[in-house]
Amino acid sequence: MIQIGIVGGAGYTAGELIRIILHHKKVQLNFVYSTSNAGNAIAHIHQDLIGETNMEFTAAVNYDVDVLFLCLGHGNSKLFLEKHPFSTHTKIIDLSHDFRLVENADFQGMTFTYGLPEINKAVIQNSKFIANPGCFATAIQLAILPLASKGLIQNDIHVNAVTGATGAGTSLSKTTHFTWRDNNFSYYKPFIHQHLGEINQTLEQLQETFDKEVYFLPNRGNFSRGIFATAYTDFKGTLEEAKTLYRDFYKDAAFTFISDEDIHLKQVVNTNKCIIHLHKHNDKLLIAGIIDNLLKGASGQAIQNMNLMLGFAEEEGLQLKGTYF
Repeated sequence: MIQIGIVGGAGYTAGELIRIILHHKKVQLNFVYSTSNAGNAIAHIHQDLIGETNMEFTAAVNYDVDVLFLCLGHGNSKLFLEKHPFSTHTKIIDLSHDFRLVENADFQGMTFTYGLPEINKAVIQNSKFIANPGCFATAIQLAILPLASKGLIQNDIHVNAVTGATGAGTSLSKTTHFTWRDNNFSYYKPFIHQHLGEINQTLEQLQETFDKEVYFLPNRGNFSRGIFATAYTDFKGTLEEAKTLYRDFYKDAAFTFISDEDIHLKQVVNTNKCIIHLHKHNDKLLIAGIIDNLLKGASGQAIQNMNLMLGFAEEEGLQLKGTYF
């Protein structure tokens, strides 16, 4: 049985990762590392796992696991790997920002592949080290990459995306308290969000001539999980031509779907799906995309990458049930 280790086990993404691994038929959870919770029951922190595991968090690391997931804060994955050398056969999937950009992908003899399966599937299958994409970056890239694949982004792209409260993590701040978030809405980091780097990097990968701006306005929603992103840019073709382009681009994608109907977050929450809807107005193409920020935007995509690395079916362990009502 494939042995799995998780480092940084107390956060939302780690909780989802643990839940998926416990029910994955081809892997086994070996340890969950958390210095702040060492000795505590995992189900004491991730209370949805009561009755599903009796494991405890540990401050010890098994350096010989087959797959290691890093669920640490940005900048901490590099620090951890510097101090903890794992076996040469251990595959590593990092969920932080540390290795996503090409200039940061090489680290101590390891070269991290950008883990967006919809464009890098073949490379992921032959990689040992994966940089899992960011949540906003996943939703936005899946919305616009089909255009880039045909060199069709000839004008600036305007993006507006809303994320749920879990996108801010478990640490409390002024903007994560219930009394602030409830019945409220706000934007943050306008035009300078850290995920723009990986978005632009991938656009240039698919469209070498890309030299336009992605104007991204991130928003905080008053719901727990999910991302609803809308992007628009000039498009000279018809709506049907756009739909054909998108369906062809994602014809082999395990979790990305094109919908002819309007979309909403309840379609994807608690699933690993991305659903895209297209709308044409005069010369503008509007692309709407939805994902669960903790699953397709983090832990679900990490498992998808693991499955590809290990030669499993891409969907293995990810037949997750949404909460439509």
